[in-house]
Amino acid sequence: MYLLPAIDILDGQAVRLERGDYEKVTVYHDDPALQAQLFEEDGAKWLHVVDLDGARGGAQGNAQVIERILKMTDLHVEVGGGLRTMDDLRRMADLGVARMVLGTALVSDPDFAQEALEEFGCQMLACGIDAKDGDVKVEGWVQGAGISALELANRMKDMGYAHLIYTDISRDGMRTGVAPAAYVEMAQAFGNPVIASGGISSVADIKELAKVSQAIEGVIAGRAIYEGEFTVADGVSACKGADQLDAGHMDALEEPLRLEDLKG
Repeated sequence: MYLLPAIDILDGQAVRLERGDYEKVTVYHDDPALQAQLFEEDGAKWLHVVDLDGARGGAQGNAQVIERILKMTDLHVEVGGGLRTMDDLRRMADLGVARMVLGTALVSDPDFAQEALEEFGCQMLACGIDAKDGDVKVEGWVQGAGISALELANRMKDMGYAHLIYTDISRDGMRTGVAPAAYVEMAQAFGNPVIASGGISSVADIKELAKVSQAIEGVIAGRAIYEGEFTVADGVSACKGADQLDAGHMDALEEPLRLEDLKG
């Protein structure tokens, strides 16, 4: 397991939304690149960046901000939001991002999702599945996709994707804690460990996820870090030592993790 501090960019600023609501915005830093430097200084190796303008409007509006982050840090930067054409992906790849997250396009244009996989490979891409009550939401969380998160995860497994970020919208930005069983179910449907996102409120939540670390590749945290509930250093430390299952090998998920034990 590894920690991915989150920077969501809206109008060039580092912000957080409450449950994906663009009307409920908290600005945490005027300069996302300086915020990224602070995360790196505190021990982060990865950074999760979402272009909220792109996620809502479908056009990359913060590429220059992302480029500045890459120039000012040595972080492995994972980027999502509005990546819906091959040109979008090529632009991000040319900037030097480590991984690109596809969301809406997974549902709206599966041929594009396949083409992207063929050009960039499974290590440079990730599926971004955002769901509320188990149903996938797209277009910046404002539209239903008409498919369950588990079904979409299974489709992405069959297509050949190796990384998946699962966000529980009802918990995102709310610091309400985690539901480990949901990530276990997603990992089983996907056939690989997943990156957990949404509701991380404390180091204790990360330690809860560590109990099912065969199902968890990484942990994204945002608001709780910004508001001082724990530091990046604390989160990195909590992630260390958790057993991580090699991508593509899910045999250990069949016996050690029982959903009936986790859902209580």
